[in-house]
Amino acid sequence: MKGLFITLEGLDGAGKSTHLAWLESHFKAQGRAVVMTREPGGTPLGEHLRALVLSEAMHPETEALVMFAARCEHLAQVIRPALARGEVVISDRFTDASFAYQGGGRGIALERLEQLETWVHGDLQPDLTLLFDLPEAVAQARMQGRGEADRFEREKMAFHGRVRAAYLARAARFPQRIRVLDGSLGVEAVAAQVARLVVAL
Repeated sequence: MKGLFITLEGLDGAGKSTHLAWLESHFKAQGRAVVMTREPGGTPLGEHLRALVLSEAMHPETEALVMFAARCEHLAQVIRPALARGEVVISDRFTDASFAYQGGGRGIALERLEQLETWVHGDLQPDLTLLFDLPEAVAQARMQGRGEADRFEREKMAFHGRVRAAYLARAARFPQRIRVLDGSLGVEAVAAQVARLVVAL
């Protein structure tokens, strides 16, 4: 059986995490082996790099390189082996996040990110990316009271607006792979959107 690679993207507070459990149970009910993972992170080294990048101030290009370094390890240790075994890999963020946060948010040239993308994973792309979209002000309001904010969550609203715009631009460029969901709706309505897209796989 062919492996399947699904990624979830969107602003913090857009509702990605809410639907991870449903996706896992859906594919397990089909008898598929499922690997749940996240970025940055996914491996012991990746989790160390995650802690670093979420807490330590650094140059934007350093940030991008750290993200892709963690991704390189993630691909080598987790994603590619699982896909080769015919498993379903579901990742909370992948390379689209770098184009949104480091590209849109930090202003790194897309050409540089594309070079890193080609170097780190070539033509390997998710089979489906679910982009949970909602206004940045709504996303920020949802994040209130969720504990101590990380370095990205503490950014000003303008930063999150640029991230959202970059995500939507990426979706417009790759409409067959990146499907935009209305994350401002209630949980059940968003879940119905997710189900419609996933059942077709």
